[in-house]
Amino acid sequence: MDLTTLLSDLPKNPRVVVTGNHATPWYALGLLDEAMTSAGRPYKLWALNGQKGLPDHEGVILESCFVGAGQRKSPRLRYVPARLSLVPLVLKTTLVPDLVLLHTTKPRNGQVSLGVEVNVLPAAIEACKARGGKVVVQANDNVPWTTGDALLDLDQVDLVIEADDAVPLAPEIPLDDESRLIGGLVAARVTDGSTLQAGIGAVPDAALRGLADRRGLRVWTEMFSDSVLALEKAGALDPDVPVQASFLFGSAELLDWVDDNPRVHMIRTETSNDPGLISKNPKMVSVNTALQVDLFGQANASRLSTRIHSGFGGQTDFIVGALHSPGGQALLALKSWHPKAHVSTIVPLVDEPVTSFQVSAVITENGVAEVFGRSQNQQAWNLIAHAAHPKVREELTEEAIALGLLPADSPVPN
Repeated sequence: MDLTTLLSDLPKNPRVVVTGNHATPWYALGLLDEAMTSAGRPYKLWALNGQKGLPDHEGVILESCFVGAGQRKSPRLRYVPARLSLVPLVLKTTLVPDLVLLHTTKPRNGQVSLGVEVNVLPAAIEACKARGGKVVVQANDNVPWTTGDALLDLDQVDLVIEADDAVPLAPEIPLDDESRLIGGLVAARVTDGSTLQAGIGAVPDAALRGLADRRGLRVWTEMFSDSVLALEKAGALDPDVPVQASFLFGSAELLDWVDDNPRVHMIRTETSNDPGLISKNPKMVSVNTALQVDLFGQANASRLSTRIHSGFGGQTDFIVGALHSPGGQALLALKSWHPKAHVSTIVPLVDEPVTSFQVSAVITENGVAEVFGRSQNQQAWNLIAHAAHPKVREELTEEAIALGLLPADSPVPN
């Protein structure tokens, strides 16, 4: 069966789920879009964190539960809010796919590997096959072979398209002084034997690289990058516990390291982001960021001027899981001043929908504001005194008084 014949078997206006993040099968997706467009057939294209290059033209509706750069400003975007742990349920109920398009390794012993991106794809495949839909893979020699939930039996695949595209590599992120300072404050809270969850970016990278002298660390996370490899090289990771993650994005060296490596165990989102399973990890340290944090400890990490910028992602899952872990802590790490918008990231009251709230602490380059277990008055004072930029502390103090969070005679923190 060729692609054109396979597509002709799909229902009218089908839903196509394609591998997202930085693992999109661009060659196969181009063939699909060309075939559908030439036939004058509209379709829905669902991708998690879709990157630039996704088909975005009349006849295509872009769908996502976490919006990426290739979807963010599209007038054809249909955003479906869902915390990441529940996206598999969404794909099995309200957004059931008719076709799943994957980026995999070449076949080996009757299987292919999903490589760097497992995430919600196993759930999408199951939902699609249960409906009688189709699964197409772009098999690529450059995709590293990973195991665990990454393995897919070929009897679940309807069509294999071979194309050896380059696998995207993460750009090197320069560490500015503020990121190093924030990362150092995060790292100072991590003790031997902790379990780590942190994404990609200057602050998480600085935090994880600051843990080289720790021992017995574990990794249970949505995604990881080269900072985890740096910990492995330093001997900081527990050698008896595999790195467990749902997807990864990093350098060529990282891809070489994960290829056929039993130290890396890829897990599906229902596992990686289940707060109950997260909480079973000892001393779980969750490091996330936000666009704004207000004096009530509420965070907006997904919207700008009411427009969706990203989504819930796994932040809510890991915050809850970490707080229930024995000795766990959920941290929000961010710069106190937004470098592009030139505004404070610590605000009196967020004016966007709330993504998360009541973490253990908020950390900026100015210090650590303890939140968990403090009264609302102490939370507000800590955020102003220890997290906010000095030039907005007077204004924030006035706002806190007006909100009833501080007494009328409260001094402005130095």
